[in-house]
Amino acid sequence: MRRTSGARSGSSMDIHRRQFLKTAGAAAGIIGSTCSRTLAFASAQASKVSMCDWNLGKSCDPELISLAHEAKLAGIQVSVGTAPDKIPLRDSFVRRKYLDLGAKYGITFNSVAAGSLLNRIPLKTEPQSAVYVIDAIEAAAAIGAKNILIAFFGNGDLRLQDSTGQWRNLRKSAPASYELDAQGVNRVVEAMRQIAPRAASVGVVLGLENTLTAEQNLEIIDRIGSPMVQVYYDVGNSTHFGYDVPAELRLLGAERICEIHLKDTKVPLLGSDGGEVDFTAISAACRAIGYSKWYVLETSGRKDHFLEDTLANVAFVEKLFFA
Repeated sequence: MRRTSGARSGSSMDIHRRQFLKTAGAAAGIIGSTCSRTLAFASAQASKVSMCDWNLGKSCDPELISLAHEAKLAGIQVSVGTAPDKIPLRDSFVRRKYLDLGAKYGITFNSVAAGSLLNRIPLKTEPQSAVYVIDAIEAAAAIGAKNILIAFFGNGDLRLQDSTGQWRNLRKSAPASYELDAQGVNRVVEAMRQIAPRAASVGVVLGLENTLTAEQNLEIIDRIGSPMVQVYYDVGNSTHFGYDVPAELRLLGAERICEIHLKDTKVPLLGSDGGEVDFTAISAACRAIGYSKWYVLETSGRKDHFLEDTLANVAFVEKLFFA
């Protein structure tokens, strides 16, 4: 989630994609359940490189699925909604359209994001926000997604602000560690304790994406006490906040990370000159902990170069993280 604000050889990838689409097309004619078709696609992906729908274009728009296919993405992170009166994934017709177009283009919906809603109407203060999380759980179950992104940015930030509006860094040297909003964290823990059983009943993981350290997130997850609550890790945000990303990934371990957002707040092309994120070290850490889940691009590339830059970013991720 935004802060408030080499593939494998081309020939082998092309062959795999042709074989995949051929297999998926045959499966679609055999399997009667649309949800089952989607799960079949999920198990056949060559790699797990996805993109947030707000980077593809307009959030909550199933018509963008064909563009994701053209950009050689394997999945899409779908927003549940953008405002209290605009939550498209509550609609069974919209859900079916996602499933049908996903099956047509071979695109999996790896996760559902409750981001823009929760950043403005935060779980730490607003009771109604729990409804949006439940909406996301129900939508994820309907479209075959296995993870939920629960965001804590903007109004939902779990760090404590001082009288001047600044975050209080508790460490005098790197890496940073900010004082928590204890009351807000307590409310989040209590809400998540109530919500987690709903997620467990449909096999959906609740991923906390926030501005905190890995250690602070582990403490919160342990307080909630459910294996269905994990960390949704963003390497761009954590680098920007001054955290040691490779060390954090190793501390969390693969079992506590549901998905990873990939972006660099300094450059639109991952790994290019001028960037601040050490993707080589991050890749090494992910391999060391055995992380084999989804990598989700949260970058649209340069203005008016979406397809060109997304193809380059997908190739970069596949070469560095999957080869």
